[in-house]
Amino acid sequence: MAKLSPLMLAPPLIFAGLAAMFWFGMAREDPDQLPSALEGRQAPAVEVTQLGPDAPFTDEDLRQGDVTLVNFWASWCAPCRVEHPNLEALAATGLTIYGVNYKDKPDNAMGFLEELGNPYVGMGADESGRMGLNWGLYGVPETYVIDGAGNIVLRHAGPITQRVMDSSILPAIEKARGAGS
Repeated sequence: MAKLSPLMLAPPLIFAGLAAMFWFGMAREDPDQLPSALEGRQAPAVEVTQLGPDAPFTDEDLRQGDVTLVNFWASWCAPCRVEHPNLEALAATGLTIYGVNYKDKPDNAMGFLEELGNPYVGMGADESGRMGLNWGLYGVPETYVIDGAGNIVLRHAGPITQRVMDSSILPAIEKARGAGS
C-alpha cells in the first residue's frame, strides 16, 4: 500500500477551505451589500463644518426620536446624481435626511443642490474626510438609516435606486420606526 505524503493532502484541503469560504460569503442575505460593524450601534460623532447659509446638523439631531437618514454625497460623484431623485422622493414623504458633503468644494456642492434640488433638512461638509472615516465610509454615495435613539439600523453603500429603496431602505425605515415605539 502506498504511503500518503502530507503534500498530497494539501490541494484537496485548500480546495475545501476555499469552497467553504465562498459558500459562507454567498450565504449573506444580500451578497452585494457590504457588511457594517456599526449596525446596531450608536452613530459615530457628527463632525461637519457649515455648508450653505444654515448651521450644520449635530449629534443631537440624530437622537431626537425620529427616524433619519444620513447621506454622504459629493458633486463630483456620478452615482450621487443617479440617486438624487429618490432622495427627493423620500424627503417629500416627510422623512428627515441629513446630508454630508464629502471632500468637495463648497461652490460645487451648492451648485449641485441648486441644479437638482435640496432634499436635506440639514447638512454639513466633511472636507477632510474625518467623519467619513469614523463612520466606516466605503465611498460616496453612502446612506445610513438611523433610529430615533441614534442607532444605525442600516448602512447602504452605493446609490439608492428604486430597487434598493424597495428592498432595503424602506424596510429598514420601518424597522427603525418599530424600534422607537
